[in-house]
Amino acid sequence: QVQLVESGGGLVQPGGSLRFSCAASGSIFSISAMGWYRQAPGKQRELVAIFSGSGSGTIYANSVKGRFTISRDNAEKTAYLQMNSLKPEDTGVYSCRGAVGRTVYWGRGTQVTVSS
Repeated sequence: QVQLVESGGGLVQPGGSLRFSCAASGSIFSISAMGWYRQAPGKQRELVAIFSGSGSGTIYANSVKGRFTISRDNAEKTAYLQMNSLKPEDTGVYSCRGAVGRTVYWGRGTQVTVSS
């Protein structure tokens, strides 16, 4: 069984930084399309950043371009999300996801609160 274990998140002041990691565990050789979605209170879940299915490109939400950077360590089956210049509107529950074949797996989600 595949599990995605997240770390990071928390409370940060506007302009601050946070870093997420998402590690895939289980009897898998690789995992693709790793990325993060977030859901703010009262809003639908939205894409934050993700690697394309082939792993050759990245997709960012317009609202985070230039501030967030997604990276990965294929050998460790781990993805990272560096979030800089955080804004109050970045507040929400961030969930990691990844795909093994046609099956998509999700992490449990981590709260990020940007507030002074």
